[in-house]
Amino acid sequence: MRYLIATALAALALHGAPAVAAEQGVTDTEILIGEVDPFTGPPALLGKAHSSGLKLAFAEANEAGVNGRKIKMISEDDGYVTARTLQGLRKVIDVDKVFSVVGISGSGQSIAAMPVLEKSGVPTIISSAPVSQIFEPARKNVFALGQVYTQGIKELTAFLADKFPGKKWGIVTQDDDYGLLVREGFDTIVKAKKLNVVYSGSYKKGQTDFASDMLRLKESGAEVFLAGGIISENVAMIKEMEKLAFKPAVGIFWPGRIEVVLKLAGPASDGLYAVDYVEPLAGPAGKAFVEQAKKHLTEAEMKGINRYTEAGYAAGRVLVEAFRKCGKALTRDCAISEIEKTKDLQTGVMAPISFGAGKRFSDQKVQIMQADFATLSYKPVK
Repeated sequence: MRYLIATALAALALHGAPAVAAEQGVTDTEILIGEVDPFTGPPALLGKAHSSGLKLAFAEANEAGVNGRKIKMISEDDGYVTARTLQGLRKVIDVDKVFSVVGISGSGQSIAAMPVLEKSGVPTIISSAPVSQIFEPARKNVFALGQVYTQGIKELTAFLADKFPGKKWGIVTQDDDYGLLVREGFDTIVKAKKLNVVYSGSYKKGQTDFASDMLRLKESGAEVFLAGGIISENVAMIKEMEKLAFKPAVGIFWPGRIEVVLKLAGPASDGLYAVDYVEPLAGPAGKAFVEQAKKHLTEAEMKGINRYTEAGYAAGRVLVEAFRKCGKALTRDCAISEIEKTKDLQTGVMAPISFGAGKRFSDQKVQIMQADFATLSYKPVK
């Protein structure tokens, strides 16, 4: 027995102890990050912009390296279709073997992705469409960066109610999870401020004709209107109201708060009110961000910059800072722990970002903005 033990110890000394398995998605020179965003169809305006923000954050990090490593991003297109979201996630996690995931295209897609992400254990930041189902209950490896739809709508509705007291209200929302969340926030303020809602309608995803909806809205006598569309739907509603010479005060939500909406809707978009947790590109912080982006983004990517570019950039920065703090020994547990410790991280595109022990939601501060068609931009009003 002594002889066998001695022989085994000698062999270990000669050949070395068995190597510890490397962390998935991490080598001595590279860190693999996966994203699933819509790059085709109308939502591509959002997905491509978000991806550009990630690209910018990682390109900046790669200039100096992340503890001797470079970040490589692997992207999958889900076309804003939930089944494809899940397919894309499984590919980047199980086939491409990424270390971390960031993005996820929409609220419904993010909710559906939770079982896959939680089971995988990969450090994840949801930065395209944060909703409460992502962080309630808290999941060890999943973080939500931004603000939830219900809170944003509550603050926009409360602002408009105070600015236009005693007016009649109308609302139109999409008949899905997104629409339900918008309506939930709206109804909270309706009840609290006893607003007079004279028209309430809904539309099916993909609807293009809003002529009858806007005619009924006008006939109801609504003076303040919450347009609960995203991009093409809000554009169609605004243009129909213009045809009807109908000019209520209009509020829109951040999924559609991109400059191309103003361009497509034309002069009738002037004066739109919106809410967001990222800086308007026409403001000082937004202008600085655009200049910063020119160093790493292509001409085509620069033309597509919008609020989602800022959201993606902020998410990328959170990941990079966590990776750096882990040093060379980058593991999932370390990355998750360091993301959790994020405190007042300044990105220049939104309020300082913080998480915390058991806190998986950054809860960003929002601001109210107003559209200026002459400059195709939004400017803060609160």
